[in-house]
Amino acid sequence: MEILAIANQKGGVGKTTTAVNLAASLAGRRKKVLLIDLDPQGNATSGTGLEKRALELTIADVLLDGIDLNDAIYPSPAGFDVVGANRDLSGIDITLMGKSDSHLLLSNAMKNIGNYEYVIIDCAPSLNLLTINAMVATQGVIIPMQCEYYALEGLADLSQTIDRLKELNPELHIRGVLRTLFDSRNTLANDVSAELESHFGDLMFKTIIPRNVRLAEAPAHGMPVLEYEKSSKGAQAYRKLATEIIKQSRQLSSKAD
Repeated sequence: MEILAIANQKGGVGKTTTAVNLAASLAGRRKKVLLIDLDPQGNATSGTGLEKRALELTIADVLLDGIDLNDAIYPSPAGFDVVGANRDLSGIDITLMGKSDSHLLLSNAMKNIGNYEYVIIDCAPSLNLLTINAMVATQGVIIPMQCEYYALEGLADLSQTIDRLKELNPELHIRGVLRTLFDSRNTLANDVSAELESHFGDLMFKTIIPRNVRLAEAPAHGMPVLEYEKSSKGAQAYRKLATEIIKQSRQLSSKAD
């Protein structure tokens, strides 16, 4: 089982879009996938076709009340399982303040989950206790980012955060940097993309997610873009990303052997 967190401290970079559509793309490749929504906004939950306000159990019940994670798993219409989130997750930092093992809540909850090949964790756009829980529970971090100037500064900050959190989770590493909302006609976007490739090298995913109308429309219909418009450029890009990640997984597995 591979656990991958989708994280970026900067909002509006396509983080939730990536979490939902990567999960759908992996499921489309007949992989058993669990998506955990760790953002109080619950956008990943609604983006999979689930009604976040109607869920009997959410990740908040797991983290705050010790409910078995398996009891909070729901099948989504998109073909993968989901542990949803809603506003019940807000303020968890204050609720758990001072608790010595607060950073281990998610990793402890995940010890007995079912036989999944991939677990995708959608993080909130901030370095709060929820994101730290994700970083402690995960193996690799996928960082979606727009190719713009301020994104470079945010990426440097996130890289430093990941390095610091390795004290809590020695397996933590950057699985890859994913360029999102990319417009090849934009000179600045191309310049930043080239700078990223120069600095991060093999850590850059070859797949680039384009700025795409269908990607932007799909969440309003409660479905991944692969269901909303499977022939769109956005859907094609996320299928390509899933293929790239599966190939990475095989390479990592062969190295471990």
